[in-house]
Amino acid sequence: MSQWLEQVIDGAALDDYLAPVRQQALTQLKNDGWPKRRNESWINTPLTPVEKRNVAIATQADSVPVPNIDNLNALDIVFVDGVLVTQINTLDVPEGMAITSLNVDDAATQQAIASVFGQVKPTRHLFGRVNDALCQHGVFINVADGAKVTKPIRIVNLATKNVDAHTRVLVKLGNASSAVIIEQGSGDTDSLTTAFAEYDIADDAHLEHYRFAMFTGSAKQLGGSHFMLHDRSTLNSTLVGYGSELSRLDVDMHHAGEFANAKMNAIYLLAEGELFDLHSTIEHAMPNGTTEENARGIVGDKARAVFNGRIHIHRDAQKTLAELNNRNLLLSRRGVINTKPELEIYADDVRCAHGATVAEIEGEALYYMLTRGVPRSKALVMLNFGFIQELINDMPNAAIRDWLLPVLSERFAHMEVK
Repeated sequence: MSQWLEQVIDGAALDDYLAPVRQQALTQLKNDGWPKRRNESWINTPLTPVEKRNVAIATQADSVPVPNIDNLNALDIVFVDGVLVTQINTLDVPEGMAITSLNVDDAATQQAIASVFGQVKPTRHLFGRVNDALCQHGVFINVADGAKVTKPIRIVNLATKNVDAHTRVLVKLGNASSAVIIEQGSGDTDSLTTAFAEYDIADDAHLEHYRFAMFTGSAKQLGGSHFMLHDRSTLNSTLVGYGSELSRLDVDMHHAGEFANAKMNAIYLLAEGELFDLHSTIEHAMPNGTTEENARGIVGDKARAVFNGRIHIHRDAQKTLAELNNRNLLLSRRGVINTKPELEIYADDVRCAHGATVAEIEGEALYYMLTRGVPRSKALVMLNFGFIQELINDMPNAAIRDWLLPVLSERFAHMEVK
């Protein structure tokens, strides 16, 4: 067992209303220990940056500027170094929505939180268990039946110090409701962030979801977004991830109801020497569900991208339509991409497809642009955008698209072709 995990187990909180889930997570951590390199879930992602780390959790946080998204008009909830700094009771919460912190005394609210905490996220996730055991700061967003909340809710995680941060977002969408939720994280310090979110999407409800995991440098981010879809519910999710010393995101979508529809577009961008690992699992447990997943990555010199996408069609999930596609672009022959799309089908009346490609930037295309006077830096930005533009255009929110374009242009400036 690693030094860090031993300290996690010793520091687990077991004396609050979430104690049953925390105790279960702690027991699993003790029983399973630290994953070996041959562990299929971690075979391409070394955990060396975490193993000998000492647990250090902030109890208070400094006030820091929050990145702005022009024209988004969102309601912001901010965590700094794992500490919730937003005063929830001062927020102008939209009608039909209730927002509380996890630190509440009201028994009814505690019961509502406990109905989601650890109930959507699968127990197999190592750092999800760590988050279960150590999380002290988080928010619970409850959308009433029939409420159509158009104002985006943005949850911001900022890492500014060399500390560990364990935050949780819980979202419960009532029947025939809708909401827009944005998870945004960034930082380049020697920090470790486990930011997990669980979404329970009731019958006929719709969730528009974004996750921007933009940690870089020495940051370690190990988090996930997890979704439970009930009858006729819909999910439209967009994920954008950067590489860092260690970046890992787990996404789970569980079709627990009939006629549920899920769509996820993912973009990951790795500069020199960085690592990014995206694991996604889609469980089709009921009939007539649809899933469309598209993941595209651009990988710089000596960087490593890992993609593992799995679609599991259960025996009763007849009439399922599921597609999974992973495309990757190498900027250097010293970059590495480990891609593994998987289909596991136990129903016989389904339409499913999956595929993966790895390519290099076309030298002729770059040469053509250079010979016509286009500066090399601009030419590379144009070629990179050409590879991911389709997924950017597919984002429903125009303000987010407009904000993201210059942000990605700046990112491309650190991703030289070699």
